[in-house]
Amino acid sequence: MTNEDWRTDRIASALRGENPAVLRRLTAGFAVIGDVQFLPGYSVLLVDDPRVQRLSELPKAKRLAFLSDMDVLGEAVEHACRRLDPAFRRVNLEILGNTDGFLHAHVWPRFDWEPADLVHMPVWLYPRESWTDERHALAARHQAVRDGISGELDRLTAAA
Repeated sequence: MTNEDWRTDRIASALRGENPAVLRRLTAGFAVIGDVQFLPGYSVLLVDDPRVQRLSELPKAKRLAFLSDMDVLGEAVEHACRRLDPAFRRVNLEILGNTDGFLHAHVWPRFDWEPADLVHMPVWLYPRESWTDERHALAARHQAVRDGISGELDRLTAAA
């Protein structure tokens, strides 16, 4: 397996312990740091079954567990980003499913320093370069935010 093969099947690689973006295993999925960090702290919750495409395909108990995991990841991102950046505003939580065919939830931190024309808009309206510019790719320089979110996940899941 090469360093990038995990991207072709993010869930299976997480189940095998080979997905380097995984922050923590949660009850119904995996908390992972996003591939792009133009909004530092962007994270994703991956369902733990790659066959599941929609929230409604999960049995009720697992569905509620997934939503609870999304809440925990959102809170972890919020606490970590607030501590790391005084311009932190809020967290946006989204389950979309238009591109990737497996159930996942996006956790987007939002900041006061964002461009005025985008700060109140959906993150999907950011220019294409934000998603593809190598300056925003997940890298070692994002270790502090990664550690912050991981630490918050540990704290929140231990409290539960």
